[in-house]
Amino acid sequence: MAKRKSRKAKAAPPPKKAPKLDTAFDCPFCNHRASVECSIDLKHLIAEASCGVCKESYSTAANALTEPVDVYSEWIDACESVNEGVDARRRRRSYADDDL
Repeated sequence: MAKRKSRKAKAAPPPKKAPKLDTAFDCPFCNHRASVECSIDLKHLIAEASCGVCKESYSTAANALTEPVDVYSEWIDACESVNEGVDARRRRRSYADDDL
């Protein structure tokens, strides 16, 4: 009798690398591309995003998991929350101007 051939197990594929996150972003005020740099100071737990062109900046609290994209996202969210009612006021003003 012949001995049965054993099948070799396939090697597991290597895990996929996580995509790299951006570190330079577009400024929400002057719209320059890749002009916003984010710095994170874990010693003082402060994160700052600042534009190199128009010198606008935003600071927030940081923790060990904070990444530059998190700081930029918080800045964009803060800008949107401040501008939330502005569009409605502009629309009302333009409707009033149409009546003239």
